[in-house]
Amino acid sequence: MVADQPVLRHPERDVDVSTRALAPERRAVLSRRSLWLAYATAGYNLLEGLVAIAAGAAASSTALIGFGLDSFVEVSSAAVVIWQFRSRVPEDRERLALRLIGLSFFALAAWVTFDALRSLLAGGDADASPVGIGLAVASLIAMPLLVAAKRRTGRELGSATVMADSTQTLLCTYLSAVLLVGLLLNALLGWPWADPIAALVIAGVAVREGVQAWRGEHCDDCAPVPVAETTGRASGCADNCCTN
Repeated sequence: MVADQPVLRHPERDVDVSTRALAPERRAVLSRRSLWLAYATAGYNLLEGLVAIAAGAAASSTALIGFGLDSFVEVSSAAVVIWQFRSRVPEDRERLALRLIGLSFFALAAWVTFDALRSLLAGGDADASPVGIGLAVASLIAMPLLVAAKRRTGRELGSATVMADSTQTLLCTYLSAVLLVGLLLNALLGWPWADPIAALVIAGVAVREGVQAWRGEHCDDCAPVPVAETTGRASGCADNCCTN
């Protein structure tokens, strides 16, 4: 007969959650993967930000300059994950890491809102930027791959931090699409107001995600899972329960 799995009860809902602990070896593999994904995100976004700001300055494009600064916000989110998973017990840093990522969401929303309103009030006088269009296309290819890898890892590991960081990367994917549409409409039809309007919508989503990260709600239907019987510590959410 197979022994019953431990049953935990969600602290805010009268729901039984059956779960199991990951083997320590598998947890170590997933923690290393989370770390390397964060390194890859930070490296790509650092390069992306430098290119975007240079191209934006050359074309007098506030959208490109804003996109570059947003890339640096994404670097800060990746840096939080790196800080957490360089610890021997990453779970001890999860709550603070989530709040730091929440702050990065708020910073992203604040900058996108400011830049979008400035673009609208200025009326838009940016030149066409082939470099910016190419950068937006490259980001639309690279970012979804990072999002998928982070979410697979975060779900199996049961890490709300990795899931929150994947959402940060997803928002940057949306901003890449907004940038591309805005640059194309400006270059082809002379509509400089298109991308700041869409960017304001993205800013609203960023605020919502920041609040969820600050409250630790990225896996709010999950019960804690023991990392290993010998440690007695718990991760942020149950395996395979993160679906945001």
